[in-house]
Amino acid sequence: MTWKPHVTVAAIIEQDNRFLLVEEKIDGELVLNQPAGHLESGESITDAVIRETREESGCIFKPQFLVGLYRWQMPDKNRTYIRYSFAGKVEQIIENAELDPDIIRTLWLSYDDICKQQSSLRSPLVMQCIDDYRSGQNFSLNLLKDISND
Repeated sequence: MTWKPHVTVAAIIEQDNRFLLVEEKIDGELVLNQPAGHLESGESITDAVIRETREESGCIFKPQFLVGLYRWQMPDKNRTYIRYSFAGKVEQIIENAELDPDIIRTLWLSYDDICKQQSSLRSPLVMQCIDDYRSGQNFSLNLLKDISND
């Protein structure tokens, strides 16, 4: 059997000392996550994070740098996630945007509020990405290259 990791992207957006998170229903539970999702076939990694942020939060996201690349083995499910985490800014909020069906609402939470709700985070990736962002970790988007056969 071929091992296939799940390639995902996530947006870290801080504004006025608050971070944008989404509350979503996963397997019947309400959890908090950054706007995040899976890379789709034929899509660049930066295009994926822009799309996922729009679909999950109704925000037009402009990635400014890569915070990190993470591998997480999900306990008890034999799933591995590879996450590209980006930091950037909201360029626009789409009024009355239709969000993905699993998204309940968007929230702007302080770091302290997120720390108090760690048990509600979708995965340990959420806190790790925020902590790395807050520590100043950043890498140029030039690290990411899309190679075509043209």
